[in-house]
Amino acid sequence: MFFIGIIAISGIIFHIASVTLLGNIFILIALIWALGYFLLGRLQRWFQRKLLPFNERLYSRTLSFALKGKNSWFFVAGTLLFLIFSVMFFVARSPNVLFFPDNEAQYINILAEMPIGTDIEETDRRIKEVEDHVSDIITPYRHIVKSVLTTVGQGSGGEMEFAVDDTPNRARITVTFVEYLYRERINTNDIMAEISDELLGNYPGIDFSIEKNMAGPPAGPPVNIEISGRDFDRLISIANELQDEIEDSGIQGIEGLSMDLDVDMPEITINIDRDRARRYGLSTSAIATNIRTGLFGNEISNFKIGEEEFPIMLRLQEDYRYNLSSLLNQQITFRSASTGQIMQVPVSAVASPAFGKTYGSVNRIDMRRVITLSSNVLPGYNANRINEELRELLSGYNMPEGYSYAFTGEQQEQAESMEFLITALLIALSLIALILVTQFNSVIKPFIIIGSVIFSTAGVFLGIALFNMEFVIIMTGIGIISLAGVVVNNAIVLVDYTDYLHDRKRKELDIPEDKFLDPGTSLAIIQDAGETRFRPVILTAITTVLGLLPLAMGLNINLVTFMTEFRPQIYFGGDNAAFWSPMAWTVIFGLTVATFLTLVIVPAMYQIILVTRRKATKWLKGD
Repeated sequence: MFFIGIIAISGIIFHIASVTLLGNIFILIALIWALGYFLLGRLQRWFQRKLLPFNERLYSRTLSFALKGKNSWFFVAGTLLFLIFSVMFFVARSPNVLFFPDNEAQYINILAEMPIGTDIEETDRRIKEVEDHVSDIITPYRHIVKSVLTTVGQGSGGEMEFAVDDTPNRARITVTFVEYLYRERINTNDIMAEISDELLGNYPGIDFSIEKNMAGPPAGPPVNIEISGRDFDRLISIANELQDEIEDSGIQGIEGLSMDLDVDMPEITINIDRDRARRYGLSTSAIATNIRTGLFGNEISNFKIGEEEFPIMLRLQEDYRYNLSSLLNQQITFRSASTGQIMQVPVSAVASPAFGKTYGSVNRIDMRRVITLSSNVLPGYNANRINEELRELLSGYNMPEGYSYAFTGEQQEQAESMEFLITALLIALSLIALILVTQFNSVIKPFIIIGSVIFSTAGVFLGIALFNMEFVIIMTGIGIISLAGVVVNNAIVLVDYTDYLHDRKRKELDIPEDKFLDPGTSLAIIQDAGETRFRPVILTAITTVLGLLPLAMGLNINLVTFMTEFRPQIYFGGDNAAFWSPMAWTVIFGLTVATFLTLVIVPAMYQIILVTRRKATKWLKGD
């Protein structure tokens, strides 16, 4: 108490001397010390003297009952049934499966696309109407909106689009929100859903795609169907048929399904009359160069200011440049090859325009032409469920020979990541088993440890299903692999300590290694090993679970303001919490069940193996 008072007074003195940070540190130390002395110390003594001995006695009776007679078989069989029940319950609950955690939007991109060929001024006029509408929608949430930015033309693509071409028919409205701490628990995904409901279908001629910032690495659209084949016209027909079939199916949650191929791109083709051009002595290259110079310009010199150079471009004025008649009536100046005289011939004398439509860029994968149907998923819907419905729908489509479709994008990345995690877990378990075989000089004992790892996943499936959480492939997979490391460590120490007690007892009784101890003695050794390892195992589990709870619940503390202003700004949730929480809950659920498995089921499996080996040895010897 005396030292606590001294530290607290020192902190107050530092505050008076305007050394705020140092004063806060001293006061914080005094508070923690006082908390430990008056509350945590008593809680610690109650835990050590009351709760822990009570649990030890309870565990001793439970373990004694589990090892008695054939009870060990019932306990192991019950654990196996519990694992099967957990998996079946998980499947029955059918939780949402996600590739990466579903984050709350930090910003929302409203992508608007108008028909190809739309003038940028018309795009700007239409997007101003949309911008005013969006402004009305977010009016109730103005206090959490940081900015609204509208981009028209170049640079108006989505988050993962890297197009550098001019896109006068496209625009983007970006709504950026303040940090999670200042959002007053308003879910920005709900705002995104409200914007989507208000805009989709209410603006004829404008295709909207609404997306938020990505929570993980680029993985492609959540709905992405690649259709491949040889003949391009046939491929376009198949893509249109599939798009119509999906749109008519009524599957909910699909937002703005579209092809990645522009089939209505306007085009002006200049057809050169080669006979006329030959009579004038003109080459097709000279005609094309003349048109290109008038439209795009040609660098004829440089203008230098200091060390900077600026190109001087020769081309038609803007009024004539975008006027087709003016462009075709410009004179081609050349020297006649036959007479040597300078001649001028208008472009229209040797060429004529033709209006039509063409395709955009043709995509190929493995030398096969590919058209992709893709879309976002509306907020509140699950991409995996939608793709399952799409697979079921398209399974009845009669795909012509030589043509095929595949679900790629996020679905492909998800399948590959799941395969990688499963492979990593199997490799880890195989290496663990190999090391354990060499360590214990036994093939059977490692199965006890590997079995405890497999059984521990029951807690993961049961916890996720019981609390109706989302199964996040990446983070849950990492959590299961992390859980395996903790479970393996506890099981190894318990089995190794049991072997150590057996070896020590053989030496005391002078019994050879190939002989078995008395069944009662072996049972007492297994019981003693479990009771000895109870405290390390239970304390490891408690500290791990308590340490992960703040991460699982998303507890946030601003240490800077806490130390400088005594303002911790405590809140729960946030982007980091959404990302790491699934992994933390996985370890918590799994470790809670794995603690029981390590303390009870591992000794039970050890007892089963010991009894089975004893009976097998007697049977082989004919006893």
